[in-house]
Amino acid sequence: MILDDATVAALLEARHGDPFSVLGPHRGPDGHIHFVILQREATAVRLRPRDGGEAITLTQRAEGLFEGTYPAEQVFAYELLVTRSWHPDEERVERDPYGFWLQLSEWDLDRFREGRHHDVEQVLGARPHRVDGCAGTLFAVWAPAAESVGVAGDWNGFDGRWHPMRLRHPYGVWELFIPGVSPGAHYKYQVSGRDGRVRAKADPYARMCEVPPATASIVAPRPAFAWNDGEWLKRRGERDSASEPMAIYEVHIGSWQRDVEDGRIGYREMADQLVRHCQDCGFNWVEFLPLAAHPFEGSWGYQVTGQYAPNSRHGSPDDLRYLVDALHAANIGVIVDYVPAHFPKDDFALATFDGHPCYEYGDPKEGEHKGWGTLIFNYRRPEVRNYLIGAALYWLREFHIDALRVDAVSAMLYRNYSREEGEWIANEHGGIENVEAVEFLKEFNATVHLLFPGVITIAEESTAWVGVTRSPEEGGLGFDLKWNMGWMHDTLRYLGQDPVMRSGVHDWITFHQWYAYDERWVLPLSHDEVVHGKGSLLDKAVGADYEQRLAQLRLLQGWQVGVPGRPLLFQGGEWGQGREWSWERNLDWDEAREPGRKGAMAFGADVRRIYAAHPALSRADDQRDGYRWVDCENRQESVIAFLRQAHDCAPVMCVFNFTPVDRPNYPLGVPSNGPWRVLICSDAAHYGGTGGGPTADAELNCTGEGLDGWAGVVRLDLPPLSCVFVTPA
Repeated sequence: MILDDATVAALLEARHGDPFSVLGPHRGPDGHIHFVILQREATAVRLRPRDGGEAITLTQRAEGLFEGTYPAEQVFAYELLVTRSWHPDEERVERDPYGFWLQLSEWDLDRFREGRHHDVEQVLGARPHRVDGCAGTLFAVWAPAAESVGVAGDWNGFDGRWHPMRLRHPYGVWELFIPGVSPGAHYKYQVSGRDGRVRAKADPYARMCEVPPATASIVAPRPAFAWNDGEWLKRRGERDSASEPMAIYEVHIGSWQRDVEDGRIGYREMADQLVRHCQDCGFNWVEFLPLAAHPFEGSWGYQVTGQYAPNSRHGSPDDLRYLVDALHAANIGVIVDYVPAHFPKDDFALATFDGHPCYEYGDPKEGEHKGWGTLIFNYRRPEVRNYLIGAALYWLREFHIDALRVDAVSAMLYRNYSREEGEWIANEHGGIENVEAVEFLKEFNATVHLLFPGVITIAEESTAWVGVTRSPEEGGLGFDLKWNMGWMHDTLRYLGQDPVMRSGVHDWITFHQWYAYDERWVLPLSHDEVVHGKGSLLDKAVGADYEQRLAQLRLLQGWQVGVPGRPLLFQGGEWGQGREWSWERNLDWDEAREPGRKGAMAFGADVRRIYAAHPALSRADDQRDGYRWVDCENRQESVIAFLRQAHDCAPVMCVFNFTPVDRPNYPLGVPSNGPWRVLICSDAAHYGGTGGGPTADAELNCTGEGLDGWAGVVRLDLPPLSCVFVTPA
C-alpha cells in the first residue's frame, strides 16, 4: 500500500492541496518507482514504459484510484492502458496528467506577480498545448487563497476531483496539462476555499464561453482567420487618428439588427450591413458597447464576466475578427467599450473567486458598488491590474481594435462615488481619490500607447477631474479623448426648453466654450440618453409639431458637427427613432424609410461628409484659435454663429437659428472679402425642410462694410430651426 487512508480520502474528496506530491511517479524507499494513478470510472489500469518495456497491472485502491510499483531506478516516460465500465472489453492507451513536468516558466510567473506581463493570456487560461509529442490543453488559474483547485470538464463529468491542479508557490497560480483535451472542450475550475465551500468557476482568462444562460468556459482553438488589414494597421501606427475627423456611430450589437428566428444577428452577418449603413450615413468610426462575455443582456455588456472572451451570442472569435476586418476594409475605425471599473456578483464568475476576496477589495466600503449591484476591482493587487491591462492588450492584439473607450472612469477615480458619509474609506492621505485606481489608469494608457502606437484611449468621465487627457508625465491620466458630458447635458437641456423661452437660458448653449480646450473631447449623444424614461432623441427637442421636432433633430446633428469635438451618435438617432431604445428589440428600421425621417438621416449623412471633407471642422478641435465667435450674444433671437478655422485650410462658418422664426437677410461678419459659398442648409426640401433657406453651392456676396471689426459681411436667410454652413467660394 503506497498511500495512507487519509491521503486517499483527501484526494477523492478534492481536499488535497498538492496532488503532484502523491499522484504520478515517485521514487520509493525501496529504490523503485511507485505510481499512483487517478482515472475516472476505470475498472482496470495497466502501466507500461513508452519505450516498449513490460506492462504491469496496477492495484485498485479505491474507486478510480490505482497504485503499483515498477522495478526501475529512474523515473521514465510511460503510458496507461485503461479499461472503463462502459467499454469492459476495450483497453484505451492514455497519458497520465501527473507524469509531466512543470509547464509554466518562473519568468512568466514572476512578471504576472509583478503585474507586468503583456501577454498574460499566453500564461493563464486554457491553451492547446503539446508536451513530449502529446497533444492536450494546459490549464492555469490564479487562485492564491484556495485550498485546492481541480479542472472540471465535459471529459470528466464536470467533476474536478479527477483532475486536481498543482499550485505554483509563491505565485498563487495552479496549473495542469491534461492530455487529450482538445479545442471545443467545455470546462470550469472547481475551487475549494478556506471557508469550506467548493465553487464551480468559469475561467477568468477563457477566450471562448458558452452562449448564456450556460456559463461554462470553452477551450478556444488557435485563430484561423486570415487578416487583410495590414495596410490599415500600418497607416494607423503612422498617424494621430484623434486629430482627424472622427464621426462615431455607437452600436449595441444585440439590438442593432435582430434575426427573425433567434433574435440575434451574427458578427459575419452583420458586417456587410453595418459597413453599408455607416457609409450611407457618413460615419467613419463604429463604437461597440462592450463585446466581452456577459451573462445578462440587460446590462448592455457593462457587467462583464469574461474579459478575454467575445460575446458568444453572435458567433466565434474568428467571426468577430471578420467583422472588424470588414470595417477596416471600408476605412472605418473600431472602438470597443472596455469595463475595468467593476464586475457582477454572479457566483460562477470572479466574485469571491478562491473563497476569499480575490479580484475585489475585501471591505465592502471599498469593494462594492451598491447602486449597480457589482464589485470593484482591487487595483492594489498587481495580478488584478495585470488581468485588466492584459485584457485590453489582448483585444488590441487579437481583434485589431483601434480604440478603447473606458467605461465609468469617474467611479474608479473617487472612493466616495455614489456613497453616503460613513459608506466609504478615505485614502492613505485622507482624501476621496482612489490613488491605486489613478495609477492603474496611468499604467493602462502608457502601456497601450507604448505597445500599440496609433491606438486611441477614450475616457467616459463626467466630473471636473483635471488632466484626463494630459500625459502622465504632465500629471494627467494619459487618455487621448474624454466624453464631454457637460456639452451633452447643456445641449439637450437647452433643446428641451420651449423655443420662446430659449432667450432666457442662452448661456446653456454657449457655455461649452469656457472649458472647451481644457481637454480633448468626444461629443456624445449616446445610449444613456435614450433609455430609462428619458425619451428618444426625437423627443428631446420641444416643438409645436412633428415637423418642428424633425427640424430640431437636423439642427442637433449640425450643431454636433460644428462644435469642436468628435461627434458620437447612438444607433437610431440618425433617423430619430420614435421609441426609446430597448436592448430587447430590433431598432425601428421601418421608420427610417418615412420621408421626414429619411430626410433627417440624409442631412446627417451630408453634414458628416462635409465634416470629413473640410479640415477646418476637425484639425484644430483642441486649440483655442481654431474657434472664433461670430455672433454669440443675440439672446433675443437665439441665433448663434461661429467660425471654425485651422492652418492652411479654408474656414467654415456655422450658423444656427434655434427659434421657429425666419431670420431673413441676417448679417454676419466674415474674416475676408470676396464671395462665400453655402455648403449645406438643414431646411432644404430634400431633407424634409421647407426649402426656404439658401441652397447648397449658392454664392453669397460679401460686402466690405465691416461689422464688429470683421473684414466683411455676408447676409443669410436663416429658416426656422435650422443650421447653415458656409465657406469662402
